[in-house]
Amino acid sequence: MDSEGMAITSVDELVENFEFLDDWEDRYRYIIDLGRKLPEFDEADKSEQNRIQGCTSQAWIIAEVSSDPKPIISFRADSDAHIVRGLLSVLLSIYSGRTGEEILAVDIKDVLRRLDFEAQISPNRANGFHSAIERIRALARLNAGAATEAG
Repeated sequence: MDSEGMAITSVDELVENFEFLDDWEDRYRYIIDLGRKLPEFDEADKSEQNRIQGCTSQAWIIAEVSSDPKPIISFRADSDAHIVRGLLSVLLSIYSGRTGEEILAVDIKDVLRRLDFEAQISPNRANGFHSAIERIRALARLNAGAATEAG
């Protein structure tokens, strides 16, 4: 979300916002602020089935798939840790609102390089972050396959 509470619409906008901030302390505050703007997550969705495995914090993600001929996948996520909520918010801005094929086509290594995440996230956080990415990609593959079968 930008300063007016609007959703970040592109990876370029996210990168631009990061470049505007001078140091990583400011970037961390921005990431935490993004996490605070995530919509409420129902307690019922905080199930083992939705939990992100490999994350040291408690974190969950779910996919909601539209019934369009070419289904759009939107993600919702939550965590009990502020920084993790923020990192999940970043992932949602990258992946949410796309088809399964579009999600699978995202060059996430390039995006993370542009955001300079690899150098700034601790190894434990990085493991959980990559687990969240893999969960999103698995949900996209599942839903991309359903769209192909239906189409």
